[in-house]
Amino acid sequence: MDIAVLTFLALGLPFVVALVAPALTRLLGHNAAWILALVPAAVFAHFLRFVPEVSNGEIVTGGYVWIPSFNVSFSWLIDGLSLTFVLLISGIGALIVLYSGGYLKGHPHQGRFFSFILMFMGSMQGLVASDSFLMLFVFWELTSITSFLLIGFDHGREAARRAALQALVVTGGGGLLLLAGLLILWNVSGITQFSLLLSFGSELKQSPFYLAVLLLVLGGAFTKSAQFPFHFWLPNAMEAPTPVSAYLHSATMVKAGVYLLMRLNPVLGGTPEWQILLPLFGVTTLVAGAALAVRQTDLKLMLAYTTMSSLGLLVMLTGLGEPYAIEAAALYLVAHALFKGALFMVAGIIDHETGSRNLTELGGLRSAMPLTFAIALGAALSMGGLPPFFGFLAKEEIYAALSAADLRSIVFAALAILGNALMFAVAFAIALNPFLGPKASTPLHPHEAPVQLWLGPAVLALKGLSLALMSGLAHRLISSPMASAIAGEPRSVEISLVPHIGAPLLLSVVTVAAGVGFYLSLARLRGAMATILADFGWGPDRGFDQFMRALVRSAVAVTRRFQSGRLDVYMTVTFILVAVVLLAIPFRYGEFPRAPFFAADVPLHELAIMIIAVAGLAAIMVAPDRLTAIVSLGVQGFAVAMIFLLYGAPDLSFTQFMIETLSVVVLALVMTRLRLSPSDHRPLRQKLPDLAIALACGLGFCLLLLRATGVPFNASLTEFFNQYSKSIAHGANVVNVIIVDFRGTDTLGEITVVMIAGLAILALVRLRAGALKRAAAGAEKVVDEQDVEERV
Repeated sequence: MDIAVLTFLALGLPFVVALVAPALTRLLGHNAAWILALVPAAVFAHFLRFVPEVSNGEIVTGGYVWIPSFNVSFSWLIDGLSLTFVLLISGIGALIVLYSGGYLKGHPHQGRFFSFILMFMGSMQGLVASDSFLMLFVFWELTSITSFLLIGFDHGREAARRAALQALVVTGGGGLLLLAGLLILWNVSGITQFSLLLSFGSELKQSPFYLAVLLLVLGGAFTKSAQFPFHFWLPNAMEAPTPVSAYLHSATMVKAGVYLLMRLNPVLGGTPEWQILLPLFGVTTLVAGAALAVRQTDLKLMLAYTTMSSLGLLVMLTGLGEPYAIEAAALYLVAHALFKGALFMVAGIIDHETGSRNLTELGGLRSAMPLTFAIALGAALSMGGLPPFFGFLAKEEIYAALSAADLRSIVFAALAILGNALMFAVAFAIALNPFLGPKASTPLHPHEAPVQLWLGPAVLALKGLSLALMSGLAHRLISSPMASAIAGEPRSVEISLVPHIGAPLLLSVVTVAAGVGFYLSLARLRGAMATILADFGWGPDRGFDQFMRALVRSAVAVTRRFQSGRLDVYMTVTFILVAVVLLAIPFRYGEFPRAPFFAADVPLHELAIMIIAVAGLAAIMVAPDRLTAIVSLGVQGFAVAMIFLLYGAPDLSFTQFMIETLSVVVLALVMTRLRLSPSDHRPLRQKLPDLAIALACGLGFCLLLLRATGVPFNASLTEFFNQYSKSIAHGANVVNVIIVDFRGTDTLGEITVVMIAGLAILALVRLRAGALKRAAAGAEKVVDEQDVEERV
């Protein structure tokens, strides 16, 4: 089968299987995970075929035309960056599906969970593989929607619902910023595909719209990747089941923003704005996340805040522009996905087998859970940047990028050491404290997890070890192609486990020493952070609640102000706006029509029709009741229909006659049914504003028609319809062909509007009739009760 067809099927396969996942789970129970895991495994195997091609520096593109007139296509771009992400998403996804089978065993909605996780997997794969701007945005928003479903999976708890809504609002709002940035980028460059945009970097950086594009793109990326001050949704998302935390918030969704920045680095990077904003926000997020992680005792929250810290480190490295920074970002992204996914699953195993994930309530689990302890230790060694794990290579490359002697590098290196040392302490607190020391009493009797739970983290921990041991092959196939794609030029990653004496190794030693010190004084650090946070009393998380409350209150106030429930108010506002639009333009731009020419010899029959129309208008104004006014209103429509007939449009005249007749009949019947016969008894001072609005609208339409008819007639549309009505639509009646064929969708919309209006009128009539019947029945009941009382 053609490779393009296979790629299209691979991108769509998770969505298709998501439809059958609930039924399959009902049939096989938690064992369905073994079958469902074959889906991401098959996707992984398909994209693995691109590794030799991409490692040789080639870029694979393909796709299908979507909207040709706007140059929009469903297209993909496979290079070192997107291929690494797709392999991480599908590979870790297969392990997560297996893990979910064991973790949610017996859950009544496990099938629905599988469906959600597969839909998210497909959305994330589509995002990182997208070549088209629109395709990326569609999948970007799908990740927000599917993550909302996953975070709020346990929707019976208020905390889960709040966390899901918070994530959706923050990331969805960032998605709108990204859409605006992509639209400006499209208009500036005329390009809709990333593969073509890579050669447009110099022109875009010189454009006056560069800063606007940069800020909008950063808004989308920072909200998605939880950069300070948009970080608060990420820790709250830990309300989701642990498989969600291990997948969305360590290896996939939260890295979508980082992916976007890396993808656009060749186009937007290298400018002073880029090299100031990204490192500044990144290093702030790095330090803040690590400090907040120290404060926590919940294993998942500790990992969540260190994920925030790691994302800040990746953003900082992407924006630095220093030698080795891009290579360090590529290495750390892979290392983080491996060790953080493993540690999240370890936290889930501890919670699942002991009934607690509070660090202060755990201890002595090594004898009961030796395999889990070994996995946790291996992942922590990589997170701490110790050999012989892949995290060590990433940390060495980070410090190689920060080892210059200038003040900027020194400051960022010091802050990076602080953040990495705090993450070192948290990593070993998670890997050691629950397993060493005296055995603690836990809600459940601890024992080793089943294979579905430990297989995933074991594979990830071993992968972090094997990539480091085979670093040369890993760099050639993964790290170097990825770094080259981020940089937009060939890059070669050469770091290995062999110690390189120099500044990077010295900074690593300082980090480890500080990390050990932080670990030994973790309790004091936790207390100090608690005191500091208590003094603040306000933060982005609480600010989000205040923002949402203010938003709801303002929405209620605006609704009450502008949606009063009174039809006369709505009509008045509508006609005022119509009058303003019609009159403001001529007065603002001086587009008044020439004075109309009135012929002296107007035919008598035309004059008679005008007199009838005026007489109908007078009859409306002096009508004693509304029913008479409605009938008189029909005189206006009949007069217009006669004008159509006199000027050679009999079909239009017939339509007008039908509309006016039906309108008068329907309105008369409705008015009679609703008993709205009394006339308007308002005083003159209340009628005058309505008169002024009516005159303004009439004057506006009069000026518009005079201006439009004063323009020389353009017969191009007439010629088009005359030429093609018979040959294309096979109709001799041009007007009918226009309505049914050329404007078929418009006509369908008009019919739909009329139908909805008719249904609304019918509902009002029945509602009023039902209310009258209930009122009459109530009155009869009261009379009967009074009669009974009198007789007694």
